Amino acid sequence: MKANKNIIVITGAAGGIGQACARTFKNQPLVLTDYSQEQVDKAVEKLSKEGFDVSGIACDITSKTDIEKLTKFVADKGALKALVHTAGVSGTVKDLHKVFTIDLVATELLVEAFYKLAGKDSVAILLSSMMAHTVPANKDYDDALANPQAVESFDIVSKYVDDNSDLMYNFAKRGVQLLTQKHANKYGEKGARIVSVSPGVIETPMALKAAQEHPERMEMIKQATPLKRNGQPEDVAEVIHFLASDAARFINSTDILVDGGVIHNIKKMG
Repeated sequence: MKANKNIIVITGAAGGIGQACARTFKNQPLVLTDYSQEQVDKAVEKLSKEGFDVSGIACDITSKTDIEKLTKFVADKGALKALVHTAGVSGTVKDLHKVFTIDLVATELLVEAFYKLAGKDSVAILLSSMMAHTVPANKDYDDALANPQAVESFDIVSKYVDDNSDLMYNFAKRGVQLLTQKHANKYGEKGARIVSVSPGVIETPMALKAAQEHPERMEMIKQATPLKRNGQPEDVAEVIHFLASDAARFINSTDILVDGGVIHNIKKMG
């Protein structure tokens, strides 16, 4: 007989924010996934030793076949409570197509696949970015961002990013926010929610590497932050934990900025 559990699924679970998210769900069954089985196994082993109810499976989120394996793995464990989608790449990969595919196309593949597992009071929580808030609304590219699997979408968006992978990242993350609006009605029919969270500069291993490469820019952002500090993974994880709970039951189809207030100052600087 299938256990009727409230499963929390975390993508990008080997990363800084993914790990921090996992730790907030001490009393719920966790399914961790990431690109590398070795990294997944390490994360599972670490949390198991700390008393977490945790299992894991590798998943290439750009592969429908892999995502099917993931959803089957989750369904066999029990009922879905939350999909926490933290997996993604930054603009440092210097490949427009890869950024668009991993950060946006794969996000919609997951949203569609996990819709099948969504039930009353479940939620999909997608990671966007504060930088998505620097991309203004524009029907010409918003339609493409909201429909990333369409054949022409990548080419349409590419015209606006000037061959800059950091800009493509910002656009893709705007697309993530648009997906919460696009899929809200469908999820809502099942009594489920879909939201996004936009972190600012969070001191994960990836961000600390960026700080070494661009120390002046990172220091400038810190000084522009009203709280005069960067975020910690826990700052994002605890917001996500709240959004996954029934306390957030009427928060839907919206984006929550977790950036210390810096994006408003960045926009003023132009």
